[in-house]
Amino acid sequence: MNKKNVLVTGSSRGIGRACALSFAKNGYHVFINCKSSLKQLGETEKEILSAGGNCTMLLGDIANPDEVRAMFDKISASCGGLDVLVNNAGCAYFGLLSDMSDEDWRTVIDTDLSSAFYCCRAAIPFMVSRKQGKIVNISSMWGTAGASCEVAYSAAKSGLHGLTKALAKELAPSNIQVNALACGVIDTEMNGRLDAEERAALEEEIPAGRYGTPAEAAEAVLMLAEAPAYLTGQIIGLDGGMI
Repeated sequence: MNKKNVLVTGSSRGIGRACALSFAKNGYHVFINCKSSLKQLGETEKEILSAGGNCTMLLGDIANPDEVRAMFDKISASCGGLDVLVNNAGCAYFGLLSDMSDEDWRTVIDTDLSSAFYCCRAAIPFMVSRKQGKIVNISSMWGTAGASCEVAYSAAKSGLHGLTKALAKELAPSNIQVNALACGVIDTEMNGRLDAEERAALEEEIPAGRYGTPAEAAEAVLMLAEAPAYLTGQIIGLDGGMI
């Protein structure tokens, strides 16, 4: 059986790193990616290889369409194309909308939303040619509910929900499934800005009583990547019952 190929964007840390490790453990060849955290991406590579897995490092800014094209040229030369695309890379901005600069807004929208468009556009032709493929978009509960002082992030993730649902309908005739995982508070660097008291207060608001883990998110992503073909166009919540 041929090994399946998956690209996990933003796989140097957090959910992306956990996803890369999970896919490798389950027999996938993993293309791991980051923009600039080369040392951390190297640590992801080392852990995959030491466990007997296979991976290829792809440096590139997924918010830049030219760099995405260059990444997919390398994927095409290596294996033809992807079986699974995981659009994980993202960033956040915490603060009042009135304090955001034009550049702040563009950075969040380009990194959290436009990047998914660039990567999907590059991945789809190969998937269509084979009449199979899975796309999993890593989103957030704030794309559904919205969050004060995270307007750009909420807007980008809401847009990602719309992209997921619309693209799922567009690709369903080609037997390609598109779903999103709307994460709640996951214990990553992005959510590490709170002190112990603030974290405890937030945990009290979560019905599960705790943050989720990157490993739990990775387990859900793998589930979506291997789900029945009839599961498509869905926004799956992983938020401990918060939304």
